[in-house]
Parts: sequence; structure tokens; C-alpha cells
Amino acid sequence: MLAESLVVAGMIFVVGTLGVIVRRNVIIMFLCIELQLNAVNLTFVAFSRYVGIEGQVFVFFVIAVAAAEAAVGLAIIISIFRHYETVDVSNFNLLKW
Repeated sequence: MLAESLVVAGMIFVVGTLGVIVRRNVIIMFLCIELQLNAVNLTFVAFSRYVGIEGQVFVFFVIAVAAAEAAVGLAIIISIFRHYETVDVSNFNLLKW
């Protein structure tokens, strides 16, 4: 059971990582980061069955961070869209010197 859960979590994390690297749309990149966080949650839950309940406690913290990241991230994306009228990463260089 542990091995299957880790394989599924690994595949989800790889899909999320490839989505962040390959895609240029900020919203898709944002969703791929959420996929990565869900893969980490699955890993924590899989290990908590064998190690202890602490893994599930970490899951609650990761979910709280993901919710805050979703609120702040979407606000930043909306702000950038209103200013540049695009969500393509290659069209703006806001954080560059």
C-alpha cells in the first residue's frame, strides 16, 4: 500500500513539475503548484499510516498554506492581468531588475 501511494504521489508531483516548467500561462502554473502540494499531502498521509499521526497533522498545515497561497496568488494574478491584460509569463518582467 505504501509503495503504490508513493508511486502515485511521485507521478502527480512530476506532472505538476512538468506543468510549471513547460507551460507559460500563470493560471496553469498555479494549478500545477497545487498539484505538487497535493502530491506532498498524499505522501504525508501514506507515511502517517506507518510512522504515526504526525503526517496527517502536517497535511492540515499544508492545506492551510495552500489556501493562503490560493487567495494571495489569485489576487496577484488578477492584478497582473489588469495591468498587462495577459497572463502569459513571457509578456511581463515585473520582478526583474
